[in-house]
Amino acid sequence: MENLTMDNLTVENDTSVLDNQTLGVWTDYTVEYKAASVFLVSLICGVGIVGNVMVILVVLTTKHMRTPTNCYLVSLAVADLMVLTAAGLPNITDALYGQWVYGYVGCLGITYFQYLGINASSCSITAFTVERYIAICHPIKAQFLCTLSRAKKIIMLVWALTSVYCVMWLFLSDTKKLVYDNVVLLSCAYKVSRSHYLPIYFTDFAVFYVLPLILATVLYGLIARILFLNPLPSDPKDSSKKWTRDTTREGRMFSTSSSSSTTAASRRQVTKMLAVVVILFALLWMPYRTLVVVNSFLNKAYLDTWFLLFCRLCIYLNSAINPVIYNAMSQKFRAAFKKLCHCGPQRMEKPASYSVALTYSVIKDMSNGESPDHFTTEMDDINTPTDQYLATTKKMPYEDPSLSGSDIKA
Repeated sequence: MENLTMDNLTVENDTSVLDNQTLGVWTDYTVEYKAASVFLVSLICGVGIVGNVMVILVVLTTKHMRTPTNCYLVSLAVADLMVLTAAGLPNITDALYGQWVYGYVGCLGITYFQYLGINASSCSITAFTVERYIAICHPIKAQFLCTLSRAKKIIMLVWALTSVYCVMWLFLSDTKKLVYDNVVLLSCAYKVSRSHYLPIYFTDFAVFYVLPLILATVLYGLIARILFLNPLPSDPKDSSKKWTRDTTREGRMFSTSSSSSTTAASRRQVTKMLAVVVILFALLWMPYRTLVVVNSFLNKAYLDTWFLLFCRLCIYLNSAINPVIYNAMSQKFRAAFKKLCHCGPQRMEKPASYSVALTYSVIKDMSNGESPDHFTTEMDDINTPTDQYLATTKKMPYEDPSLSGSDIKA
């Protein structure tokens, strides 16, 4: 049985149903398909919507979370919300009613926001990949390029360009009647024929899937060469021996060990988390992209309903799983989620002396670190209680800072 809703995420290449001709006898979806589709789509979209909303709230309401990298993650969360609502929720009505129920305006609007969410998510992933590359491989330039204000400008530019690009779908989409022997159904389909549509699709496929993945592969390869082949000491005992003395205006001594191993470990963890996001983006979009490419060369498109459901679920899962990744791989996000849900103890805000000492240290060690903006962000992932750091600072001897080196965890 063919897919009857003609929603733009599944049957982009099937143009035979666009003709107002008798298509035989229509049969409804099976009960098993309806139950599986409604349950799985509702579950994935529900979890994804809640998770992405939490990511947005956490970054916007927590001061130390407002960093360039997290700004791109907010952009990605907004795009994923758009995909889940504009593509996921209509799939439920598709399974229940077997036809398009949102009318002409709904067809144009939902189609537009589907592609806007998909393309904006791809651009957001590309943006934070480039940002990671600059921050890690070119730390001096990162002081000027990887700033919060610049990240906001890039995000606004990304959304402006993708919004304009996706306007074309308003002129390519329309509602069509599917005339069967026993019923007439409404679908949301494309105005153009298959021969005219394919160049548009392959351009979209190349710009928002192939090129971002090629760029991500190259840049993460260069990042890995710096992070994992960098001759920094992996043992904290080794790095604790590297102490320098710097005098503040008050004449107090602060140990400003580079803490190179912990800094590198933190950067590795953040980079791993973002790399996982990119890998899952590639894998979960692959079934759908492969299906459309294969159907482009077939006389009769392959539209098995269960396989189409699988492709859809992969797309929705891609938009829903990112908050789970952040929670699993970032202590900072995990603590912020708990605080937002009031599920864990309230943490005391970091005193000014704590962040100042760390920022000063990283400037001294810019050859091995990143810009202060990134350093303070990633150091939040290190398991170091604030009171422990302060207590250690107070007890630090004036004559020999190295004596307290083993107590410093940050």
